[in-house]
Amino acid sequence: MNSQQHTLATHFERSGIGLHSGLESTVRVSPAEPGTGRYFVRIDLPHQPVIPASIAFISQTVLSTELSHQQASIRTVEHLLAALSGMGIDNARIEINQAEVPLLDGSAWLWVEAIAQAGIVAQDAPRLQPRLNAPIWIHQGDAFVAALPADTLRFSYGIDFDIPAIGNQWYSWSPHTEPFTTAIAPARTFGLAHQIEQLQHNGLIKGGSLNNALVCDHQGWINPPLRFSDEPVRHKLLDLIGDLSLLGAFPCVHVLAYKASHRLHTQLAQRLAPVLFT
Repeated sequence: MNSQQHTLATHFERSGIGLHSGLESTVRVSPAEPGTGRYFVRIDLPHQPVIPASIAFISQTVLSTELSHQQASIRTVEHLLAALSGMGIDNARIEINQAEVPLLDGSAWLWVEAIAQAGIVAQDAPRLQPRLNAPIWIHQGDAFVAALPADTLRFSYGIDFDIPAIGNQWYSWSPHTEPFTTAIAPARTFGLAHQIEQLQHNGLIKGGSLNNALVCDHQGWINPPLRFSDEPVRHKLLDLIGDLSLLGAFPCVHVLAYKASHRLHTQLAQRLAPVLFT
């Protein structure tokens, strides 16, 4: 990993529908000073409250990750944060005029494309990359997340669904061996057809559609083609990267996850922080 902090060369804007709210929002991402990190600004609210993209501000993790501060919240932050951190952007001001980041095409690809077009510049400040001395494990039933000491950063993820179209999938990725832009960023969110009605009844996925999510049933994928044969597990790994970016800096660890969730991802981040940064 590069030893310097980085930010954008200029700003960019993107608009779209939120996955859960179904409301349109516009995001403007701008350069930020060294050491300020990635942070959201709710420009639609009085006094434009700032919500740092940090584990201290996690408020809920039901089918997305939400951050809150001073009565202001911002939901479904994981894809944009994965794109920023995956592209090496340490410091960014993210202005938004709604309470949910737009889903765009369901992946991080359009965010990555916008970041590349805006450009990336090095800053005169060191980038932290702390090391872990002992393993950390968290489990819930047979689902788990773990961080293992390692010489380089690596993520490995496993999923297991009783729907044949998905089944059991494993994928391992390191930024040192494959570009985030081609291996992880294009992987789209996915859902199971038989769960959609209940989720919508619970006030979720109001903005989900066949244009921004892969959907499958027991017969197969309803809206093929897939971008990868193992696109679902790659998307879960994308979510993991976005959630762990709330640490501020990725440590030298091998993160291993199986059948995990935003809740487990963020619990791991919360367990790692005091070990790595104090």
